[in-house]
Amino acid sequence: MFKDTKFKVIGKSPIRHDGNDKVTGRALYGADMNLPGMLYGKVLRSPHAHARIRSINIDKVAKHPNCKSIVTSKDLAKSPETTKEPMYGQVRISNVLASDKVLYKGHPILAVAAKSVDDAEELLDLVDIEYEILNSVTNAEDAIKDGADVLHENWKKSDDILDINNKGTNIGTIEVYKLGNADDELKKSDLIIEREFRTKTVHQGYIEPTNGTAWWRPNDRLTIWCSSQGHFGIRDSVAQVLGISASNITVIPMEIGGGFGGKLSAYLEPLAAILSKKSGNPVKMTMSRSEVLEATGPTSGSYQKITIGYNSQGIINAAKAQILLEAGAFPGSPVSGAASAIFAPYDIQHVRIDGYDIMTNKPKTTAYRAPGAPIAMFAAETLINEIADSLGIDSVELRIRNVAKKGERRSDGVINGDIGAIDVMENIRNHPHYSMPLPKGDYVGRGISMGFCRNNSGVSSVIANILPDGNFSLTEGSVDIGGSRTAIAQQFAEVLEVGVENILPQIGDTDTIGYTSNTGGSGVAFKTGMAAYHTAQDIKTQLIKRAALIWDTEDGNVDYKEGVLYHKNDPELKMTLNDIAALLGDTGGPITGKSHINPGGQEGSYAANIVDVRVDPETGKIEILKVTAFQDVGKAIHRAYVEGQIQGGTTQGIGWAINEEYFMLDGQMQNNTFLDYRMPTSLDLPMIDPVVIEVFNPNHPFGVKGVGESNIVPPLGAVSDAVYNAIGKRIYDLPINPEAIIRAINEKL
Repeated sequence: MFKDTKFKVIGKSPIRHDGNDKVTGRALYGADMNLPGMLYGKVLRSPHAHARIRSINIDKVAKHPNCKSIVTSKDLAKSPETTKEPMYGQVRISNVLASDKVLYKGHPILAVAAKSVDDAEELLDLVDIEYEILNSVTNAEDAIKDGADVLHENWKKSDDILDINNKGTNIGTIEVYKLGNADDELKKSDLIIEREFRTKTVHQGYIEPTNGTAWWRPNDRLTIWCSSQGHFGIRDSVAQVLGISASNITVIPMEIGGGFGGKLSAYLEPLAAILSKKSGNPVKMTMSRSEVLEATGPTSGSYQKITIGYNSQGIINAAKAQILLEAGAFPGSPVSGAASAIFAPYDIQHVRIDGYDIMTNKPKTTAYRAPGAPIAMFAAETLINEIADSLGIDSVELRIRNVAKKGERRSDGVINGDIGAIDVMENIRNHPHYSMPLPKGDYVGRGISMGFCRNNSGVSSVIANILPDGNFSLTEGSVDIGGSRTAIAQQFAEVLEVGVENILPQIGDTDTIGYTSNTGGSGVAFKTGMAAYHTAQDIKTQLIKRAALIWDTEDGNVDYKEGVLYHKNDPELKMTLNDIAALLGDTGGPITGKSHINPGGQEGSYAANIVDVRVDPETGKIEILKVTAFQDVGKAIHRAYVEGQIQGGTTQGIGWAINEEYFMLDGQMQNNTFLDYRMPTSLDLPMIDPVVIEVFNPNHPFGVKGVGESNIVPPLGAVSDAVYNAIGKRIYDLPINPEAIIRAINEKL
């Protein structure tokens, strides 16, 4: 709508509204909760990856004077039929507390509450459990082999869950995308390339541990305080797990110390709630780092087989992909996101993608930044680079020859809108980094890769009021996980032509703001920004009507500009926002604007990296020398935040490429602390140079596209390509750690 407008607030980088509280330590996170009489809860978790629970004896715990309450699976909803989604409701319940089987190390079995964390942990030692240890499967390939142990022997059939021959299966769901006829066209291809790829399980690595505090009052009202990516989702999950009405639950969002998709699920909140109900006291629960890594949702490990047909000019005519993603102990891997992203940057007329959601004896997966896309596109982009290398064609040129454009259909059925794939590619080709010489020396290389994420929208609510001093309160339903308070306030302020400092944004709890979907999929700036836009328009309309009432004239005779109301026919008549705010009580009451929307039109975002590396052939260490990260953002609302998102996602992608993995031995995670689960720090990387590309999204009043996801995708393929150009051998598995480097160099010799 405002494509060619010169914005006053949007595109700037104002100080964030919550910044002062956060840098001074006054901001309250979930673990900061401290209520009168509060107890502390701890969870007893399975020490085994797969076992039947033969018996549980809690008598010693229940009789101990330090035990204030205890919760087992018997306290949860009794039947999946009590849930709206029977199978997935039971999944949610069984993941909160195991009943007859434990399906991963760390699977919760029961929880206790005591006056201190130490007392609670000592109580757990008094529980007697008899296990029958079973064989475990910890990767997708093993899980689908004949004779593999099945996690859910009596898994019920539904529209989404398969049960082969009613004997149970480790296949959760299957996603099949077909465009044209890939099999026939591959037979006609001049050249065909096919490779297999494997990646390991990785975690989001948020700093703040998972937490939850609950107070079940005598009036049967349950209040929950937690750091999550969606307090409405937590409310509904808790209601489902406990078998109670959501209207009896209030969830108050606290500040959140990182999530990246990993804080969408209710892990501790249902347990804290029952412990509170039984004890009569508020109960707080906070995970240790080991619990976070072993018992919350990481993203999937994978196996993929990719086939691409092409001609001598590098034009791709057909492609196939078989994608196996680990779901963990229950179905729900990001296989749909992987399938939608894998070939998204390219116009390929004949595609078949078979995606499999495979259950393994690991924690149930959850979202991680651009869910599924980094895994799938690492494989596809590696093949694109290999094709370019084999044909002697510049890899960016080959991509441009095949680039996806507006109006073309993706393999998942979506028709491309105003996408920025070609803009990203041309920015790479024209950027100085692409043509500059590499540093001198052996074992240095440069790599290129594209990235894509389809982005999400959803339901969103915003309410705003004009305050007595002419400023505005702004209440939104989206949890702030990436500076969104300020980005939403900027969009609101742009409509009303006031400074963002005149807006006082806050996040409402589940009783004070309308239902709003989760903060995820880079949807908040789009959906809640649009709600803020409509809310501001509502307020502007009311201000004009109120001024017309005060001046006894028609609405059409009143103009609004830069926070001042003017009478078009009488230049002496004008009112500032402060002036009119003082008159509201006598002229009809307060002015409140609101918007409740579920907008479509969110466009996918394209990104790319140029990465330079140096490899030490003796140690296998990869040194990241230079990174330039490109991304189409639609319109950068808060430019510094957008650049920070690009840098942050790129950093996480580099960690995924070279360091991070769940190192498993007999179903046990061996590196369950940040000391051993190695994420990159500022000391490991150079300054990442973000290149912001703005391809306006006409489906949003300010051209917004989601910016938090696609940036994590290209580092995996770009680092892999750079390593190949440094050592002369491609590596098809992640992470590309020192062991993989040394092995590849030795194989090449």
